[in-house]
Amino acid sequence: MKNFFSIVLLVATCITYGQKKTNGTIYVEHPAITAVEGMTQAFVSGDTDKVASFLADDFKSYNGSSSNRNDKGQDKASFLKEVSFWKDNVDYLSIKRSQGAYPDALEYKEANNKDVVWVQTWEDLRGVHNKTGVKIDMPLHRLFIVDKNNKIKTIIRYSNSSIFDEIGNSFNDRENGTIYNHHEYINDVRKMIYAFENKDFDKAYSFYDEKATFSDINMPLDKTITLAEQKVNDQKLFDKFDLTSIDMVGYPDYLHYEMGDARVVQSWWNLRLTRKSDKKKIVVPIFFIDNFNDKGKITSEMAYYSEKLME
Repeated sequence: MKNFFSIVLLVATCITYGQKKTNGTIYVEHPAITAVEGMTQAFVSGDTDKVASFLADDFKSYNGSSSNRNDKGQDKASFLKEVSFWKDNVDYLSIKRSQGAYPDALEYKEANNKDVVWVQTWEDLRGVHNKTGVKIDMPLHRLFIVDKNNKIKTIIRYSNSSIFDEIGNSFNDRENGTIYNHHEYINDVRKMIYAFENKDFDKAYSFYDEKATFSDINMPLDKTITLAEQKVNDQKLFDKFDLTSIDMVGYPDYLHYEMGDARVVQSWWNLRLTRKSDKKKIVVPIFFIDNFNDKGKITSEMAYYSEKLME
């Protein structure tokens, strides 16, 4: 039985090794890489003539993410117009190697790839669209086919097109919901705040969903706490300070966003406190952003205030 399993293992090993087959060589340094990166630098600088010098006459560029099966690609003349477009419309343009990445040049053994070299790159495309202010910051993966004369015949690019949708949408004014200065949710925020002022904690906490989360500007960006933890923090505040009053500044806004159907109340207040240890009176401006669910409960709250004022 032992010999049988040894034979099976040997056969499996032979099959595994037998499935491996080389099909060319990968280079980390190659004249084709130099050509690709030279073209990219010329593209970023907006030098149309220099970009043209790197391209073959039958050059074509393709969007690798396109689902158009009839896509005939972008020819050399059209690609050179794109160089001018980026120069005229994008400030601070850069295309640089992604951190830790480097290009590969692949020379295949196959007959149909004998006279060309494939170069693949991983880069970061960055800039600011100068008419809309949309920031471009995205990974860019490209495949290049470079001929024996070191001219680029083909580019296949893969990128996130949604950012260009945002640029296109930003040319037109678009409403995204309604702003209210009087609304039931505004009433609820006022009732919640004044319940705290009067130390009616059961009522104050009743406006929150039981799974509500809390954060403030003094906490790490990715940190939130639970309702139970917020109650502990509130108790610590009342242990150190006497709350004289909470005064509304201006008026709250309720924003019902069309996108995402978000329900947000923004409100501004002055907390008037007296520190118990030295009887010092302190006024702390505070700004709340309260998100509501469709049941009228607060699901998250963000507070903006200076913690140093209370030290």
